[in-house]
Amino acid sequence: MSTILKKLKDLTSENCISIIMNSHRTKPDNIQDHVTLKKLIKDAENRLLADTTKRDAGKLVEKLNALADEIDHNYNLDSLLLFVNHEIAEFTRLPIHVEDRVVIDDTFATRDLIRAMHKESHYYVLVLSQDNARLIEALNDKVVKEFKSPFPMENKQFFTRNKAEDAIASRKSSLIAEFFNLVDKEVNAIRKENPLPVLICTVEENYPEYLKIADHKESIFTTFLNKNRIEEKDHAIVTEAAKIIEEHLATKNADRKTELLKAVTDNKFLSDTNEIYKAIKEGRVQTLFIEQGLFQPAVLEGDEITYVEASHRSDKGVIDDIYDEMIGMNMNFGGDVVFLPKGELERFNGFGAITRY
Repeated sequence: MSTILKKLKDLTSENCISIIMNSHRTKPDNIQDHVTLKKLIKDAENRLLADTTKRDAGKLVEKLNALADEIDHNYNLDSLLLFVNHEIAEFTRLPIHVEDRVVIDDTFATRDLIRAMHKESHYYVLVLSQDNARLIEALNDKVVKEFKSPFPMENKQFFTRNKAEDAIASRKSSLIAEFFNLVDKEVNAIRKENPLPVLICTVEENYPEYLKIADHKESIFTTFLNKNRIEEKDHAIVTEAAKIIEEHLATKNADRKTELLKAVTDNKFLSDTNEIYKAIKEGRVQTLFIEQGLFQPAVLEGDEITYVEASHRSDKGVIDDIYDEMIGMNMNFGGDVVFLPKGELERFNGFGAITRY
């Protein structure tokens, strides 16, 4: 997700097509995903023919269809996103539900990518004992893969079964720390390629000891999955890990909402869309808050945003979703975004911002 977001977020050109749709993980439901995608591509074609030349529209639709033909719907998750313009053609699957839509604009619609990343549903599980270590990549409650090299790792080099040496507690602790340090180095080598957070699965005594030697403590969840599960099946481990991730995210969401309420008290909160837009352009917005499922077509003239009815979202010059536009702008200024459940921001019409000053 982070790789494709980096590729898309800075691209600006005419006719950036984003096709966003819900999909299904299992048969027979996922058989219909192909049909839904073709209907959305037809919708994109009709809009392109209304707004651009027949030649350009034909090339773009050809790219869309070629990309669609690459997709094996047997591997679908909860949603499917396609991104096409004259330069690129990419698709990705997400573990979140979305609103089916076609967006054609000067930039790609990336808010669902950002929302999926902020759910932190993509993570590693480090299954750890004093003798062995395994590493599993997970997406929500599903196993993406279990690493086969250099994991699983066995503590052959540093852990001794010599009874005399075992009797010396300090030496034993040192040997365990050396093994944990070796494991940490390999975890971070993998994270360098795909920097996901790490949930540790181990007995209570090992967790603080691992944190002592960890090079990137900020990448490790502040809670852990308690129990020696080194012999358990990967899917059973991830099923339990997902429950912890869900609790962690609920707590994090509550903390962020507390930040918002404090900002209101401190007069560091904006709820007017035009004020927020101007503050973003000035680099003054730290965090945007938006309710899930909130979309708003708009026209931007100078620095003034004017909302338009959803029925006019495909009109020329209309931005499909002004909130998506503002989220992308704010991220470019180093700001972040928090997605809250529907109704959580009712008093602010679903959208607001905390300013830096």
